[in-house]
Amino acid sequence: MAGVGRRRRAARVALMPLPFQGHITPMLQLAGALHARGLAVTVLHTAFNAPDPTRHPGLSFVSVPDAIADAVAATANGGADRVAAMNAAVEAPGLAEGVRDALASLMRLGEEEGGEPRLACLVIDATLTAAQKAASGLGLPTLVLHTCSAACFRLFGSYDMLYDKGYLPAQESNLLLPVKELPPLQVRDLFDPSKLPNKEIGLKLLNLASETTASSSGAIFNTFGALEAQELEIIRNELAAKRIPIFAIGPLHKLTSIDGKGTSLLNQDCTCIEWLDTQESGCVLYVSFGSVVNVTLDQFTEIAWGLANSGKPFLWVVRPGLVLGVEKPELPEGFECAVEGRGKVIEWAPQQEVLAHSAISGFWTHNGWNSTLEGIFEGVPMLSKPHIGDQLVTGRYVEDRWKIGILLEGVLERGKIEKAITMLMEGKDGMEIRERAKDMKEKAQLCRESSGSSQQAVDNLVDRILSFSGISSFYSNGV
Repeated sequence: MAGVGRRRRAARVALMPLPFQGHITPMLQLAGALHARGLAVTVLHTAFNAPDPTRHPGLSFVSVPDAIADAVAATANGGADRVAAMNAAVEAPGLAEGVRDALASLMRLGEEEGGEPRLACLVIDATLTAAQKAASGLGLPTLVLHTCSAACFRLFGSYDMLYDKGYLPAQESNLLLPVKELPPLQVRDLFDPSKLPNKEIGLKLLNLASETTASSSGAIFNTFGALEAQELEIIRNELAAKRIPIFAIGPLHKLTSIDGKGTSLLNQDCTCIEWLDTQESGCVLYVSFGSVVNVTLDQFTEIAWGLANSGKPFLWVVRPGLVLGVEKPELPEGFECAVEGRGKVIEWAPQQEVLAHSAISGFWTHNGWNSTLEGIFEGVPMLSKPHIGDQLVTGRYVEDRWKIGILLEGVLERGKIEKAITMLMEGKDGMEIRERAKDMKEKAQLCRESSGSSQQAVDNLVDRILSFSGISSFYSNGV
């Protein structure tokens, strides 16, 4: 075994995330999973939202030059505008040249006799076409990590069809119309580029994942077979014609030793765990809208009073910048007195630990894919309020396909919020949702066992990476 271990460590893999929290987290989790299987790992990263190398002693880190901070700071709004600015910055020549130089250096080190492990490939975020082109110019294979669901990947590759068949641009009269080619989606679940200031830029962003995947040597999905069997099979068949294998290796946060503390860009307030310890089992609603979503001040006020009026204990994450135009929002007057003893508000939470806590009985989420997977793995039913992009798809799947939550649609209003919380946490409907969430938890846990689908997919992924270096397959040799 020792000889095999040394042989497997003869390969290095480089990884590069898009520098948003929701993209950095799964990429670092993947890095940890690959390192645990004997590969040397180097993470390329920008100065903007740079990870802390001291939290990951087994990994190597290389910074590449960028102008992302200035590009993002120049955007007045969050959401699609910020994503567009980010992608424009990562497509800039300076960053592409930096990626190429970093990869070339790693390749040279791997070619030295008795030197560093040979660089086998680059794993990129699905949006990083410039990094992929830099690798291609060096003859280096790329793998693409999709940080959204398989269902969302299918949607983002279907926009030509959606326009051809008249689903888009969305009209008020057809918002409830089912998209029969992409069930269970409805027109209102589609991210509509027509509503952006520049439709062409929006469509370009949506096409990036398909473009990078079609030019890759493999597609990695942070999902698992029991959750998205149909979607994965369709994608597998479509990519098979191009000889592009797919690897469904989720949930990544349970296939690596790197936890949320190691990937978080914000300081986690762990006092909330002590507070949860004082609460009764299965009674607390956890509320978090992730690291990017913004709400208006009016929405923030309605959320606050919806939570207060529900009468349920809650843990609410109010991060800096959550409210548009306000760095540190103030809670409505009278709110703290109204929820004294049953509500706790913090700036950022150790989310994986929170969702695993016995006091948690529900999760009000924006349905970012990382958060959704973490909730699914712990069997926590969801109150979904998606805001943009892939979140809209996931929210629909939570309610209509997986039936493990309630989709909160339309304008946020305190009475509607109170009613939805009560429905989720009490009564027959809530009980049925909780039972289905528990069943999905069991399926998620099975996939990560030694013979589970996700573990096998990671093994196959390692074999694929080793093949780029001409190293014999570790697993197929039956060792």
